[in-house]
Amino acid sequence: MEEKGLVLVYTGKGKGKTTAALGLALRASGHGAKVFMVQFNKNNPKYGEIQAIQKFLPDFTVVQSGKGRIMVRGQLLQEDIDESRNCFLQGKEALLSQSYDLVIFDEINIAMDYGLLAVEEVLQLLSERPPHVDVVLTGRSAPQEIVDAADMVSEVNEIKHHFSAGTKARKGMEF
Repeated sequence: MEEKGLVLVYTGKGKGKTTAALGLALRASGHGAKVFMVQFNKNNPKYGEIQAIQKFLPDFTVVQSGKGRIMVRGQLLQEDIDESRNCFLQGKEALLSQSYDLVIFDEINIAMDYGLLAVEEVLQLLSERPPHVDVVLTGRSAPQEIVDAADMVSEVNEIKHHFSAGTKARKGMEF
């Protein structure tokens, strides 16, 4: 009998939500799982994790989307909405295909919080997913309905950050 897939949420204002999801994906990959990840508003193929996935994890597919620009609530462009919709649909297709054991929707919580995606649509997808597939949703401001539907929620909170002391983003640390 296959194990029931879980819905895992990494949220909060601290650094490390995507990193936690990637750590889980690495662990799953080590046990032979096929992984699919869509990244909302992240489109840099030079990120260290993307390069490592391409070099070492042939059963891990990543789709990036968006322009990578900082979006401002209330000042969203139609292309932001279109990019988020396309990203969601690619993740949905992967999730429903039954080709993957773990599907990660990186930064989807922000997309919902900004109104780029309807919370109800994401909840509907979670209810339709194949029973054995694990799903991870990351990003700040996870809607309460998503938290309620999840099997596990971890909140990452910033206590101290080296950016506050003037340290710039470093290769291998932030990207």
